[in-house]
Amino acid sequence: MKNINFKNFLPHIIAIAVFILLACVYFKPVFDGKKIKQGDIVNYTGMSKEIADFRKQYNEEPLWTNSMFGGMPAFQISVLHPSNLIQYADKIFKLGLPHPVNLVFLYMLGFYLLLLVLRVDPWLGILGAIAFAFSSYFFIIIEAGHNSKAHAIAYMAPTVAGAILAFRGRYLLGGALTALFLALDLYANHPQITYYLLLFLIIYGITELINAIKAKELKGYAKSVGVLAIAGLLAVGTNAGNLLATYQYGKYSTRGKSDLTFNKENKTSGLDKDYATQWSYGKGETMSLLIPDFKGGGSGAIGNSNKQALKDVDGQFKEYIGKSDQYWGDQPFTSGPVYTGAIVVFLFVLGLFIVEGSLKQALVVATLLSIMLAWGKNFMWFSELFLDHFPGYNKFRAVSMILVIAEFAIPLLAVLALDKLIKTRQGLEEKLKLPFLSKPSTVKVALYVSLGLTAGLALMYYLVPGVLTDFFKTGESNEVYDQITKGGNSPEIAQSFLDNLETARKAIFKADAIRTFFLIILAAGVIWLYFKSKIERVYIVITVTFFILADMWSVDKRYVNNDNFVSAAEVSTPFQQTQADAKILEDKDPDFRVLNLYVNTFNDASTSYWHKSIGGYHGAKLKRYQELVDFQIDRSIAEIKQVWHSGPTDSLLRTVFVRQPVLNMLNTKYFILPIPDNQGNIKNIVPVQNRYAMGNAWFVNSIKYVPNADSEITALSNFNPRATAVVDEVFKPELQGFQHKYDSTASIKLTSYKANELTYESNSTAEQLAVFSEIYYKDGWNAYVDGQLTPHVRANYVLRAMRIPAGKHTVVYKFEPVVYKTGEKLSFAMSALLLLSVAGALFLDWKKMNTTDTKA
Repeated sequence: MKNINFKNFLPHIIAIAVFILLACVYFKPVFDGKKIKQGDIVNYTGMSKEIADFRKQYNEEPLWTNSMFGGMPAFQISVLHPSNLIQYADKIFKLGLPHPVNLVFLYMLGFYLLLLVLRVDPWLGILGAIAFAFSSYFFIIIEAGHNSKAHAIAYMAPTVAGAILAFRGRYLLGGALTALFLALDLYANHPQITYYLLLFLIIYGITELINAIKAKELKGYAKSVGVLAIAGLLAVGTNAGNLLATYQYGKYSTRGKSDLTFNKENKTSGLDKDYATQWSYGKGETMSLLIPDFKGGGSGAIGNSNKQALKDVDGQFKEYIGKSDQYWGDQPFTSGPVYTGAIVVFLFVLGLFIVEGSLKQALVVATLLSIMLAWGKNFMWFSELFLDHFPGYNKFRAVSMILVIAEFAIPLLAVLALDKLIKTRQGLEEKLKLPFLSKPSTVKVALYVSLGLTAGLALMYYLVPGVLTDFFKTGESNEVYDQITKGGNSPEIAQSFLDNLETARKAIFKADAIRTFFLIILAAGVIWLYFKSKIERVYIVITVTFFILADMWSVDKRYVNNDNFVSAAEVSTPFQQTQADAKILEDKDPDFRVLNLYVNTFNDASTSYWHKSIGGYHGAKLKRYQELVDFQIDRSIAEIKQVWHSGPTDSLLRTVFVRQPVLNMLNTKYFILPIPDNQGNIKNIVPVQNRYAMGNAWFVNSIKYVPNADSEITALSNFNPRATAVVDEVFKPELQGFQHKYDSTASIKLTSYKANELTYESNSTAEQLAVFSEIYYKDGWNAYVDGQLTPHVRANYVLRAMRIPAGKHTVVYKFEPVVYKTGEKLSFAMSALLLLSVAGALFLDWKKMNTTDTKA
């Protein structure tokens, strides 16, 4: 056995130190005791408050919360999976670094490992890790609070590294790394990112298959696929606790198939097409990969972040132009562009010409596919092909997110191109075959072509911006023109305003176009000097690394900077209690709901922090509840707002409340309503009690059977929930033989409340049908009458109902999802097996390599 040469580890130690240093410097306020304020984490704090309180009080997982959308499983909100041992590996890789330093460190570490597997020089590996990690989107999602997404992205590269090793014959090591990092990627709990990772692996696997067929090496290919399949099973089994519950819940969530048949052309077996493609990248917006502010950067007022752009704006319009949106892309709004770096894109284009092999083919195909799918509704026939026919694709929204594949592939091919340039001996005159040219060409020509396609294009955009692109959103100019003229201004004023808005946006655009041009010219100049033997190899790596870091760091700072950090106290308690909240909390009823019309009801979790809310904030709420919102609750809200803004009297409010059967059956006991001043500004918010709320449970006089979901949801438009239960005919067997007998003394009331256990006392002289103002979810909620398991059914589209025998009884609902307990047991066994297998595979691979080195 050879002695270990620690000098071999020096570049890797330096790399890790550089990664830690860069991440710490970027997020320096963390070390001053501050925390980054993240929008989604603020909402997470609200949506998970009941869960966190329950966990603290009972030392167990509730698995359900009633704090938003009437009630829903907690599987994709906040559930701990203590049996999954892979969490300890995750902690090791994070090195105890604080958030969000640890995420950026993981970005760099994972990509560095991939480049080492590809035998890229370690010093160049540092460059590649920086190029990948500092992609603008990866920082923007941290600011937004998409921590699980960032976490999953960080483990993409090392998972690919494992697959590459497996396909290159290092079966033990490749399988071990794939199993470990895919398990970590799944543990990060962002299925959409993992789905995109698997999509890339499929593309790479197909390119390897094509090469295996050509080389007649299908046996080795089959062995690689077998190893990767076993690795995948271990990774999935390790996360069984989360994945099984998520899979089960997904069938009933907005990601599952609807029972409704309305608007069939817009539906898929998952999300509706318009919802899935709502955030679609514009075709022209794709140029933001090269020029960050190609469409203005992030949404926001021009005057806030681009005051220099107002320099040539007419003085009479400056104030209004400064308040106008600087973003003119095709998305509804955006926090910032997907920018992979000017120099990185230049090297990527160069890599198209000078890099060879199946990996290059996969990177190019994956990049093009991700770009076209990111266009979404702007390339709808292609999107529909995947939404309708590609398994799992329609389960995810925000199709623009698939650009993470391009953000992975572009820097990888870029580094491979630079690595080949540095290692080549023939230099600029090395012969190669360029596309569209019949005769062999040279690296020099490829360099010129790449310059023209990137720096040349950027210069052209700078010189003639109005010819190659426009500076308004679709329909924006007409909309602004109409607003100005309808306000009493002349058409000339309206046109002048639009001209000045275009001037400001052109200034933003041109500043970044010329910036891209000069960055690429600088990098190309350094490469040229290297081939002319004017500088040594070490200097090209250091210089290009510096240029890439300076480029991407400065763009990232536009969107994530010290202004995003606040005191730790503000992050831990983001929602201050209002007078309306305090007044409602005086009500000691343990279980009622609140409808807050002061906030964006269905895109805000502040109400859930204090109350059980009709609204909330979540990307995968129960499908039936979302449909109830679309078909019934939205209409009710519009009617209440109209009456409220008209200056209502108590009698008028009572009239409008009694006309809301759906809100009443959901036990909406309080409304939080805003009081505007004479200028329309909100001066106060008040709680208004709804005395027509149905309470926690009640007995009904009759059952109205309906044949399907369409009939069920429309029946709720005009019915009396106090007297009638609307029930789908599929539940007739459970209710067969039920004969209602009127009992004026019958009663049922909630006596004990826990998030996952509700206790009622009933008393009646005859069998009754009780409707419970709780959300129906068949895979977990069990009903017990005096300790005996009793069937219950769905009523009124989303609620629970059950037969209650005559007499005095204790009725208990318990949330007991078998899938969670089964998943936890499987997760423990599989995660232990995975870690042991990985350790064994690493040892055997090391022993094999050491033996080979000794013989050599």
